Amino acid sequence: MTTTMTILQEVANTAIGKAGAGIGAGIAAVGAGMGIGRIGGSALESIARQPESLGDIRSNMIVAAALVEGAAFFAIVVCLLILFI
Repeated sequence: MTTTMTILQEVANTAIGKAGAGIGAGIAAVGAGMGIGRIGGSALESIARQPESLGDIRSNMIVAAALVEGAAFFAIVVCLLILFI
């Protein structure tokens, strides 16, 4: 009886862990999308206010978006590792 309960608890814990990893990957992707959207919107607003600083704002926007995307990619990889290992 206890062996069966132990096996069922282990299966339940594994299923909950995989569900959490999937949800975490989804949240990381949504968060990255929102972050990059805010970066782009703020950059466009800044360019509208000071058109002469277009090049500086654009390059800073690309660097910031790459950093956000890299962090999100790292989070998704960690979640997928939890999911499949």
